[in-house]
Amino acid sequence: MSPPGGPRGESDGRGHRRGVRSVVRALDLLDLYDERNQRYTTRELVELTGLAKTTVLRLVGTLEQRGLLWSGSDGRVGAGPGLLRWARLAHAVWQVPESIRVIMRDLTVETSETVNLYVRADTVRVCVAQEEGPQRLRHVVNTGDEMPLWGGAASKVLLGGAPESVVRRVAAASPHGPQYVERLFTEIAEARARGFAVSHGEREHGASGVAAPVSGSGAGPGPVAALAVGGPTARFTEASVRAFSGAVREAAERIGRIGFDPGSENVATEDEENG
Repeated sequence: MSPPGGPRGESDGRGHRRGVRSVVRALDLLDLYDERNQRYTTRELVELTGLAKTTVLRLVGTLEQRGLLWSGSDGRVGAGPGLLRWARLAHAVWQVPESIRVIMRDLTVETSETVNLYVRADTVRVCVAQEEGPQRLRHVVNTGDEMPLWGGAASKVLLGGAPESVVRRVAAASPHGPQYVERLFTEIAEARARGFAVSHGEREHGASGVAAPVSGSGAGPGPVAALAVGGPTARFTEASVRAFSGAVREAAERIGRIGFDPGSENVATEDEENG
């Protein structure tokens, strides 16, 4: 069975096709780190990756040379200072303009729930911006978090413009298996027809959400992002969902008029868009 990344790619004169596999392995290793898991021993990295110790040592050594990992005096390996530059770059490219932040904050005030802005990255959705709601008990998603697309209101919206092959891969990776694809197609179509999607406890028990598509300036087949409000299911009553759906759709349309273009500096203000 081929590893993630498969035997793909052209020869680079060094690692041949294995060069792609090495990159995927290095990225998978970096992906083990987050706020809760900041440092690992070599043994832990071997166990978590399933790779041979010699392979892990080579990967760690290469990543240390590039400053992406750092070995402490205790022998544990953590994030390296080189990531600071990447973090700065990501912040500069993906920072959501204040004009859009204002719309998100307005929506938070109107719904009293946390507001998130998501984009699709292949078979996952990524939170690129958030405005926390005022409630003490609220939906917890951090900026930069990745979530699978098989569940959640924002997922149904984002999949509205995805190729059929992507939807099938999403279904196959879900807890429901490949047969889930037909239900997924139905829910995607419903979300597209209504202009919003609703979910209750699909990804996380007791959590609900309402999401609407954010249209881009181009002629793409689907939304460039999904705007969503999320919180405890107990607060998402039938009446609340009706109110939330209208508010989220209106806010998403306002963002679309501004011209949100993920990863681009080409974003106008709402005043500029209105003339």
